[in-house]
Amino acid sequence: MKKYVILLVSMFLFNVSFSQILDRVIDRAARKAEQRVERKVDNTIDKGLDDVEKTLDGSKTKEKKTKEKNDKKNNEKENIASEKEETGSQEKITDSGKSSKEAPKEKVVVWNKFDFIPGDKVIFEDAPSSSERNGEFPSRWDLKNGQVEIGNVDGENVIMFLDGGEIIPYMENSSKDYLPDVFTIEFDYYSPAGGNRLSFYLKDRKNQVGNGEKDQEFEVTPKRIDAPELGAVEHPSRDYKYCENGCWVHVSLAYTSGKLKVYLDDTRLINIPHYGSNPTGFTIYPYFASASDKKTFYVKNIRIAEGGVPYYDRAMQDGKIVVTGIRFDVGKATLKPESMGPINEILYVLKNSPDLKFSIEGHTDTDGDEAINQKLSEDRAKSVMERLIELGIDKSRLAYKGFGESKPITENNTPEGKAQNRRVEFVKM
Repeated sequence: MKKYVILLVSMFLFNVSFSQILDRVIDRAARKAEQRVERKVDNTIDKGLDDVEKTLDGSKTKEKKTKEKNDKKNNEKENIASEKEETGSQEKITDSGKSSKEAPKEKVVVWNKFDFIPGDKVIFEDAPSSSERNGEFPSRWDLKNGQVEIGNVDGENVIMFLDGGEIIPYMENSSKDYLPDVFTIEFDYYSPAGGNRLSFYLKDRKNQVGNGEKDQEFEVTPKRIDAPELGAVEHPSRDYKYCENGCWVHVSLAYTSGKLKVYLDDTRLINIPHYGSNPTGFTIYPYFASASDKKTFYVKNIRIAEGGVPYYDRAMQDGKIVVTGIRFDVGKATLKPESMGPINEILYVLKNSPDLKFSIEGHTDTDGDEAINQKLSEDRAKSVMERLIELGIDKSRLAYKGFGESKPITENNTPEGKAQNRRVEFVKM
């Protein structure tokens, strides 16, 4: 009798546990199916919008050609009439007494489309490191959902988003606001062929839930940025064909006590003078990443930094300007495009202070061979000097030196410390 009772109880408990497990499996499958349907729907909508853009662009081209053709005919008629009547041309009497046709004056437009200056105190840095193990979850991040791993692309370690993937910097006290009043954020991401948008948020969506702040979602594609409080802003020189086969994009953001700017590569798209939310953290989420659909997203070179004193004030107060935002190709002295923000600011200081002279001094971290780092720091300092000379600064006002890894300003045992030590200094002479 006891055995019979025990058997009945065991069967009952097994059925309850199996039922709970089955419910979880069904619930997870339903969520997964819902996500896949949403992805398909959004991809279909985006494809439809692209088709509309193509149609509109085609119509505009046709209208433009028709207008040019009609304008040409009208001009020919006007010229014939002008020749017959000997009128219609604007003339200017010169000092010699001869008349000459006055050419229309062109407008002089000055537009600084890339004025991004990276913060000088690194809060968070992840390349990711070459020591990260392929196939493992990136060690400097936390995961909210999806599938994310370390991979290697063209010889560089990257963060791969295989199935969605929402990641947050792994930091102490991440539940609190860790973004200062003045900060910058930068990262590179790869948008695959046929890929959809990537979202980033100025809030930690895992650890800062319930803090009352909005998520502050920014949707990014290689062609536009959709920002809260502003809506979508298109890149002025990119159409629907841009990045159709996949491409890398550099995204940078600068926040200064309520003023917010966002850039795609070397062009500013977002410029909000009074941003209405309080940035508290950072989240990256390429929701539509899908390795099974051959739409894997990659991200690398993520940096969050606190802003500092304007360059001119630093030169006057400290006798030098320390810049961590001048970037080079790995192991080379080739300047990256995003370096032009800081270089243009140095150029501005030099042009407005004609008596100022700088010794440009390169520094590295301790990774790699010491002799190679010494030579690399010299070559990089020289590369910066040559660029400033190309931009109009007299070479007599500039000199260059390299110190390799011999003069660190902080420890080299963290990614943030190494980022601080990889720098270019402009020292008053």
